[in-house]
Amino acid sequence: MKIFIDTANLDMIREIDGWGVLDGVTTNPSLIAKENTDVRTRVKEIAGIVDVPISAEAMAPDAPGMIREGRELASIHENINVKLPMCVEALKAVKVLSGEGIDVNMTLIFTPQQALLAAKAGARYVSPFIGRLDDIGADGTEALGQVLAVLSNYGFETEVIAASIRGPMHVFEAAAMGCDIATIPYNVLQQMVSHPKTDEGIQNFIKDYEKSKKT
Repeated sequence: MKIFIDTANLDMIREIDGWGVLDGVTTNPSLIAKENTDVRTRVKEIAGIVDVPISAEAMAPDAPGMIREGRELASIHENINVKLPMCVEALKAVKVLSGEGIDVNMTLIFTPQQALLAAKAGARYVSPFIGRLDDIGADGTEALGQVLAVLSNYGFETEVIAASIRGPMHVFEAAAMGCDIATIPYNVLQQMVSHPKTDEGIQNFIKDYEKSKKT
C-alpha cells in the first residue's frame, strides 16, 4: 500500500520523506490555511521538496471554474493532481480534465456509488473519508471495503485512497483490504512506529550494551 501524508506542513513532509516511506502528499484548504499561505505557493514549495504526487484542491463552485482552476494548479508542476469534491459539477470537470491528461483526486467520497461514478468519469484517485463516517456512527471501514469491491469488478485504473484516517487501526484495516493508498496525518504515522514492547526492548538492549562495555 502506498503511503501519502495528509498535511501542508513542509517540516512534516521533509521528516516523513526522510523515513523512506513517502509516496505522495495530500493537502486541502484547511491544511493550507493552518500554514498561513495560499494553495499555489505551498504546492509549489512541496513539489520542490519531494518527487511524488501532490493533491491540490480546486474550490470553484461549477464545472467551468473547476476546469479553469484545475488547469492552473496542474500547470504549477507535473506532480500535481487536482482534488475535486464529489458532485455533479465535479464529474463534468473530471471528464474534461482527465481527457487533457490531468489527474484528478475525487474527494468527499462516502459511498461505493459515488466512487463508481467518479471512476467512470475518469478520476485517477477516489478518496473515501472513513473517519468522517465513523464520526457519525457509520462504519467507515465497511464503506471502504465496499468501494474496493465495486471498483475491483471492472478495469478501472482509478486508485482508492483511504482518507480521513483517525489512527493506526484505520491504516491496518485499509492495508488488510488491499487498499491502494492511505493518506495519513503526521501524528498517526508517528504512532505507527511505536509500540510499548519495542520501546521497552530498546531500553533493555541499551542497558545490556552499556554493561557489556564495562566487562
